[in-house]
Amino acid sequence: MRKFFRKYLPSHEKIRQSRFVGLFGERLKHHNLWHLHRRSVAGGVAAGLFAGLIPGSNPIQFFFAALFAVMFKVNLPVAVVTTLYSNPFTVVPIYIAAYAIGEFAIGNGAGKDLPQNELDLTDKNIGEWIPALMDWMVSLGKPLLVGLLLLALLLSLTGYIAVRAGWRFYAIYAWRKRAQRRH
Repeated sequence: MRKFFRKYLPSHEKIRQSRFVGLFGERLKHHNLWHLHRRSVAGGVAAGLFAGLIPGSNPIQFFFAALFAVMFKVNLPVAVVTTLYSNPFTVVPIYIAAYAIGEFAIGNGAGKDLPQNELDLTDKNIGEWIPALMDWMVSLGKPLLVGLLLLALLLSLTGYIAVRAGWRFYAIYAWRKRAQRRH
């Protein structure tokens, strides 16, 4: 499991050179921020899943993932990389799901259609997507914000439990495999 993460995660130095992460200075020396063990990686996944739903572009989400990783002393590279699930291709379905969750949680018309103002990204370059997306989100209001918070919490908890369980099952599998080789 560790070999997989070490192969694909950026190095300590590469992350420390980032202008957003570099703001944390000496706080980046805690061993849990860099070591790959089940609690640190599971916490990093949870922090990244939560930060991935913070509205804004990837550098903002990277910053908050790094902030959460430093606050909770979980694996920083895993937290930053995990935010990449939220990107221009997935953000609209994620926000529609968050809006539906928010409508359900608030209780004012669960199951209603989305508001009539549609998000139209056709004939726009990538630089115009972010303002158009922000205007669309503001028009959705309270159900979207409540839904984003609830979805972020749900994804974080699910990711944390899934990584811990997967790590445990892999450890049991490896232990049994070693035991079979010894006999």
